[in-house]
Amino acid sequence: MIVNLVITQGEYQTSADPAATISTLLGSCVACCLWDPVAKVGGMNHILLASTTCNAAKSDLAGINAMELLINDLLKMGANRTRLLAKAFGGAQMIRGLSEIGPSNCAFATNFLAMENIECVASSLGGTASRNVVFTPTTGAARVKAHHEAQMDVPVSRPMAHGNDLELF
Repeated sequence: MIVNLVITQGEYQTSADPAATISTLLGSCVACCLWDPVAKVGGMNHILLASTTCNAAKSDLAGINAMELLINDLLKMGANRTRLLAKAFGGAQMIRGLSEIGPSNCAFATNFLAMENIECVASSLGGTASRNVVFTPTTGAARVKAHHEAQMDVPVSRPMAHGNDLELF
């Protein structure tokens, strides 16, 4: 029986069950899928922000913490850090002109993997489309479904029209 583990912002899951999949929905967030093909264990995280200045209660939302939690859990399950492979997804620019969260998350993920010498064998990063990702942690297989690109514009504030000079007090 297939077991689908669903993760949301700031969460991660790992598994050594060949029947398990891990899935998530991404907009500007990034998911890093890591696995060890020899130990046949893997996992996925859902990174909300590349970094945060929030308190410790929200630190799971930050990229560095999300990556370390995932890697440490995989090591406890028997993975070898030198054999870890990665796939990275998400980081869309969902609202034009509002922020650079998506591109910042993409940069964090690619830089972290490079600094940690974890080979990223596939990615679908950036753009303006949200994505559904389904990852099989024991094999590293991933399916990505990009939704139509529907980037929203930030509403522009219009100056209020001035009426007559009547003053109310």
